[in-house]
Amino acid sequence: MTSRISSPISFQRRTFLASAASVAAAVVAPAFTHAAGPAVQAATLPDFGAAPEFTGIERWLNSEPLIMDQLRGRVVLVDFWTYACINCIRTLPHVNRWAELYTPQGLTVVGVHTPEFPFERTTSNVEVAMRRHGVKHPVAQDNRYGTWKAYSNQYWPAAYLIDAQGRIRYKHFGEGEYERTEAVIRALLAARS
Repeated sequence: MTSRISSPISFQRRTFLASAASVAAAVVAPAFTHAAGPAVQAATLPDFGAAPEFTGIERWLNSEPLIMDQLRGRVVLVDFWTYACINCIRTLPHVNRWAELYTPQGLTVVGVHTPEFPFERTTSNVEVAMRRHGVKHPVAQDNRYGTWKAYSNQYWPAAYLIDAQGRIRYKHFGEGEYERTEAVIRALLAARS
């Protein structure tokens, strides 16, 4: 029978690992708790005002031109993106999934492609990127930043959720918060009924 002798170094290592595990649990647990937190109620969401109209759109892809008035009664996700932005590319699978899952329930997803670089203004480049990333929802080509400015937007990616009455009820900038965004989509859809 062999016996294990604990050395001061191995004791220090175990103590360090236990401490590191505790810190990791303290940091990670709240993130999971928040993500799986209580359902969102539409009535508790802030009202950021009326959603601006799509302004200065050069071209619509995957759709005829849309106006906010014709979208009344539907929940609208306005997703500002550009195809060379890695953060935007990482959000697209989520945006595409929401379009697929929730369009039949009353969601309209509108991508607003606002270029950061001159080469992103070319429609054929945008179309290639849309095919590559499976974008099937309407995309407004905002080369002159008209809609970007109307929303006072400053970020790629940026998501704005608009309720059935045409009011902005949620904003998120950058990656992440996918569970929260989806919970808000569900809450706004439920409030339509």
